[in-house]
Amino acid sequence: MRAFNWAKSVRFVSITVLILGLAAFTGFPFGIGESGPIGPIFSGPHQYPFLCRTEQAGLGQPLVDNHSGQGVPVYQEDSSGQKTKTIVGYSKDCSILTRVDYYYYSTDPNAGFKPLKDRAERPADLATVQIKGATVPFIIRVEKGTINRFIYAIALLAPFSASSYSPNSVWNKKLLYIFGGGGGLGHSQGAPFALGFLDFTKLRMGSDSHEWEGPIVISSLKKGYAIAMSTGNVTMTSYNLTLAGETAMMVKRHFVKEFGQPEYTIGEGDSGGSLQQYVIAQNHPGLLNGLVPDQSYSDMVTQAIYVPDCELLEYYFDHSKDPKWATWSNRSWIEGLSASNTVKNGWTGKPGDDTCVNGWRGAGPEFINPLFTTVDGLDQLPPAELKGIHWTYWDDLRNIYGVKKDGFAPNTVDNVGVQYGLQALKDGKITVAEFLDINAKVGGWKQPEDMVLKNYPWNPTAPKSSFDPWDHENMMLSPDGGVTPALRTEGSIKAMNAAYLSGQVFTGRISIPVLDIHPYLEAELSMHSTEQSFASRQRIIDAEGNADNQIIWEQDGAQNYGQIVVKAIDTINKWLEEARSHPGETVAESKPAAAVDSCFAADGTVIASGPGVWDGILNDKATGTCAKRFPIYSTSRIVAGGPIEGSVFKCQLKSVDQAIADEDYNGKIEVGSAEEARLKEIFPTGVCDYRKPDAGRPAGLWVVKP
Repeated sequence: MRAFNWAKSVRFVSITVLILGLAAFTGFPFGIGESGPIGPIFSGPHQYPFLCRTEQAGLGQPLVDNHSGQGVPVYQEDSSGQKTKTIVGYSKDCSILTRVDYYYYSTDPNAGFKPLKDRAERPADLATVQIKGATVPFIIRVEKGTINRFIYAIALLAPFSASSYSPNSVWNKKLLYIFGGGGGLGHSQGAPFALGFLDFTKLRMGSDSHEWEGPIVISSLKKGYAIAMSTGNVTMTSYNLTLAGETAMMVKRHFVKEFGQPEYTIGEGDSGGSLQQYVIAQNHPGLLNGLVPDQSYSDMVTQAIYVPDCELLEYYFDHSKDPKWATWSNRSWIEGLSASNTVKNGWTGKPGDDTCVNGWRGAGPEFINPLFTTVDGLDQLPPAELKGIHWTYWDDLRNIYGVKKDGFAPNTVDNVGVQYGLQALKDGKITVAEFLDINAKVGGWKQPEDMVLKNYPWNPTAPKSSFDPWDHENMMLSPDGGVTPALRTEGSIKAMNAAYLSGQVFTGRISIPVLDIHPYLEAELSMHSTEQSFASRQRIIDAEGNADNQIIWEQDGAQNYGQIVVKAIDTINKWLEEARSHPGETVAESKPAAAVDSCFAADGTVIASGPGVWDGILNDKATGTCAKRFPIYSTSRIVAGGPIEGSVFKCQLKSVDQAIADEDYNGKIEVGSAEEARLKEIFPTGVCDYRKPDAGRPAGLWVVKP
């Protein structure tokens, strides 16, 4: 691991922006009562139509920016501020005037933050905090506005005096940038989840559910952190990580202009908020100085390698006559993800479920089918503007993936040559006949331009009798029950190259401190599987030579999970303080004592910690204490022979003869056998050779460090 370059780490402006020059920041600075810049800087042309959500965020109507009918209508307001029926113009970029509101934290633990109309007021239930050796009112200043067309918020403790504003009296000179999760496909300023992310009145310290932002935000504000966030950094809005990086850059740029340069910036966020941290830190060195990704993924687009396998396999299992697949835990042999014979299935109401169903059902329609969308509020836009939108992840990122002649973006989904259940065959869990049957029938997905939206529940207007949770109408299945092998999906090499070259893929090129946390939820069949933390670690090892900068923590379940995230932020803070004090140290040398691989009980007590607790996952050593206590699962591609880092979009192929010669089947399939002939029918172009690099990765993209 290279030495920790503190001067480089605290540098705000990324290499990209240095090249673009000062013109990139048109619209800065701006102040209260003014609208922020709409961008873009480097993310490409704006996406239209674009649904304004300022009213839903409690910020009033957006500003009029045209009179030609583009965007949402803006109505005249009467003397009481109520909208009339008179349209005064339209807004397509959704800007608002920047505003400041104040809130105070109540001594009632169930009340949280309350609005404060007059900052000089001191309510009876006003809490206090200790900051810089003084006892001060727990009053926060929250600025909201629009930057890069998205709604942002900046919050920090209000200063001692109400007569003037100087944050340095209470700000600890550190910035916490919070990233949000969920899944969305653009064309909106923010989904309801993203908008709710900005509502400080909903935060509570006692949160112990999935919504654990309360303890994180409240404790950080009490310690003097400034907090920044944007609906453009919530993946429920969009998975365009180029746009997300640009938005975070612009928000931080505004913060620096307004409050000054922070000593360092820490990223925090779960799920989609975690993958933003990994990718943005990689693509924009210095924007974030330390990361706390929780419930983490490496990025979005490489999840789209194995997730589309889920319904293909579920359709096979649910329609198979083999009783083996009625036992849900057996499905894990082929899908890789966790499964349970006792967990109640939300779709059938009966015992038996797995992560593909519980965690990932609906991902196919949501991200691959261009006719299906969950974006709400589209009735506010003129119907003519909505025609021609293709609701897929790749079409949402047209600026990156381009557009084919047929008007659709090429996509990266590919399963040519994938031998589903290969490890189960080698382990003797399935027979050769079962292995061949799965691979002959599993099939693939149609191209988006060929997809339909016929059946319930994905088409809510369809009769319930058409119930098709697998979306099998859009699968390429065998025309004769498996005699003729089903076709596989072939992805676009151009799209795969674009994913890498645009930085949508986390390739492991980061050297800043990372504390990756997971609640262990495998028994609950959560989509947030622990394996993903180790996929990121392996990518860092492949790129940097080691992963001394990444620590992995695992807690038993999500009870009081917010408290361990707070502990992680404190640990990253100490790590960065040490690095700042000793700029010549490496990342490993600047670690505080708490920055070590660990696992925790549900009450937060340490089960085990130390460099060997996760042994046996990425190395051949004896299984470590944490790895034994919290066994990880994998994915359909890993149990088909793929690597744990999980970024092979398209495997290179080798002949069936070569696979047999390589002993890929442990001698269960022999040259000249009927099984060999059938295997060649199923895989006429060959099978995956995972010893070779991803065929979709541009040659020489990164040089692996020795």
